[in-house]
Formats: sequence, structure tokens, C-alpha cells
Amino acid sequence: MIHLEPREILAVLRTAKARSVRSWAMILIAYRHGLRASEVCSVRLNDVDLKNGTIIVERLKGSMRTTQAVTGHRGEPLLDEMRALREWLRKRPLDGSDFLFTSQKGGRLDRSQFFRVFRSVAAAVGLPPDKRHPHVLKHSLATHLVAANVNLALVKTQLGHKSISSTLRYVSTTDKQASEATTTALMGIY
Repeated sequence: MIHLEPREILAVLRTAKARSVRSWAMILIAYRHGLRASEVCSVRLNDVDLKNGTIIVERLKGSMRTTQAVTGHRGEPLLDEMRALREWLRKRPLDGSDFLFTSQKGGRLDRSQFFRVFRSVAAAVGLPPDKRHPHVLKHSLATHLVAANVNLALVKTQLGHKSISSTLRYVSTTDKQASEATTTALMGIY
């Protein structure tokens, strides 16, 4: 799975924010919630509750609908969803649309527009062509959570997977890692 390294995520978010609050908020929400392009474009205003810090995520392709936390970030301001959404909502045009992210002409943003925004930002950052597709954000979240040893059941829920087998695609281990984990686990038992 092609994914972005944490430093690449931050570079993308930094460049997106410099271009527009909308770009920053869209890319951050897509990354933090593992959203496909169509899913980020389908988020409605009433799906976001900043007072309670939640977002309802309607997924496609048979994935689960989830209510997830919208969070701040103490260490890295670029990862602060609350701030990104608040800034976007202050600037968002009042065009009568009930979608969170609107096009520059008004109304719902199309997934192809989100794709172009992401591709442009990724190119400006200098990412290779195979990392310039917004689906790398979903792969990146999954990869980062697995690398941080987050329980796979939690990763499954965050990504909206119905089956754990979809989540297991992000898990890879070496023989050395398996041996070291076994040794550590057995030392804790005996």
C-alpha cells in the first residue's frame, strides 16, 4: 500500500493551508478519518458537531457509518481538526448548500475537484506521482495507526471497515519482528 510518511503528511497540510483553509480542512478531515474523495465531498454541515466534537462519517462501498471524534492537537497545529473546521466554517460561503465543503462556484464539491486540489498540493510538495492521489490519505492513516500498535479492532472502526480482513491488508511483519514479539510476550508470562 502506498502511503505518506508523517513528514509528508505535514508538508501536504502545510502547503494546503497556505493555499486555502478549505484545502487544509478537506485534506486533514480526509486523513484523520480515512475518507475516500467521494466521502469527504459528501460530508454535510449537520454531520459536524463542533460543540460535542463529533463528525458522522457516511462511507461508501459497503463500509460502516461511524460517529467519530473531531479533535484538537496539542503538539502539531496542522493536525488540529477543530481549528481547521472552525476557520473553514468562518470563511465558508453561505450559498444555501448543506454540504460542508463547497465548490468555488457554490454547491457541493465534486470528488474530481477534491482530487485536483490534492494532486496540485502533492505536486507542489514534490511528492512522486504515485503519491499524488487522495486515497493515499486513507492508506496513510491505516499505516500510521498500525505502526503505532493501535488495536486492529480500533483501526477497523476508524476506517469504517466491516471486515477485519480489510484492515489486515495494512499489517505486515518480518520474521524478526514476530520472533522478538514472541520472546517479549513469553518473558512477561514466565
